[in-house]
Amino acid sequence: MNSRTAIPEPESSSIDAPLSTGASPVIQLQNLRHQYDDRTALAGVSFEVRPAEIFGLLGPNGSGKTTTFRILSTLIVPSGGRALIMGYDVAKDPGRVRRQIGVVFQEQSIDIKLSAEENLMLIGNVYGLHGTALRSRVAEMLARVGLTDRAKERAETFSGGMKRRLELAKGLLHHPSVLLLDEPTTGLDPGARRDLWQYLHMLRNEEHVSVLVTTHLMEEAERCDRLAIYAEGNVVARGTPAELKSEIGGDVILLEANDPNMLAQHIERRFGVPAAVIAGRVRLEIEQGHRFVTDVVEAFPGEIEGVSVHKPSLEDVFIRRTGHRFWTEQEQKN
Repeated sequence: MNSRTAIPEPESSSIDAPLSTGASPVIQLQNLRHQYDDRTALAGVSFEVRPAEIFGLLGPNGSGKTTTFRILSTLIVPSGGRALIMGYDVAKDPGRVRRQIGVVFQEQSIDIKLSAEENLMLIGNVYGLHGTALRSRVAEMLARVGLTDRAKERAETFSGGMKRRLELAKGLLHHPSVLLLDEPTTGLDPGARRDLWQYLHMLRNEEHVSVLVTTHLMEEAERCDRLAIYAEGNVVARGTPAELKSEIGGDVILLEANDPNMLAQHIERRFGVPAAVIAGRVRLEIEQGHRFVTDVVEAFPGEIEGVSVHKPSLEDVFIRRTGHRFWTEQEQKN
């Protein structure tokens, strides 16, 4: 990035804004920290999840969102700070927390040698459900996720989307108030992804379940009610997708040039517009970008080799807050 262009610090209103509703938050993170040996995974994360909302943790690999997920699901104890779910401290009272949450991990947790019905009966026994009440709840959940006609079949015969729906049924069997999902659409085709998100919205709207989901996919983050954007163990922005994108305040222009640093200097001197060099391209944020493109191309003939103009995206928010792209070139190749 061009060293002359300052990246605005996260505004306190976007990180620590109070709830707009009188209802108590279902999840509270208060200066949550975690250390793996000499590596800081979480450097003091704070946010709240409201009742009956879908809250997304968006960030690249290694940003801290999965560590947050593991703490909330009581798999690890944080190094510092507090995390509360339904008022219970996840470190001090994990047993009560586990009764409040349903968890769907990124890795498959169903037994593929068992039928859909047997998988749910097994997890129901773990939660202390038995007899008629358990059988009724299993039948209800299989119907809810559209697997009634496959109830007796082994899960190994299911498609990826069907297995994911069975994972959801498993996580929701004991009537949790909060559903935690870690990268839930990994390995799913577009149709199965769409079905999963439709179901999550139904849970929010009809069952009033609060959903926290981790994702590295921008299009999935757009489906959340609110987001916390992670980078290097910190929350760098928080709000609704629309609120976050509105901070850009115009169009985003990307210019390709043989010497992008020189072009950025020329643009700043000629037009007084801040210009950053990111991933080898000059990046500008400006109102009426299409008009400005004409002016800048005419002003510097021969210097500009390519132009693109787009409306602000969540990746643009990430760039503005961090000064670098969401993915590095090497991560994209992998």
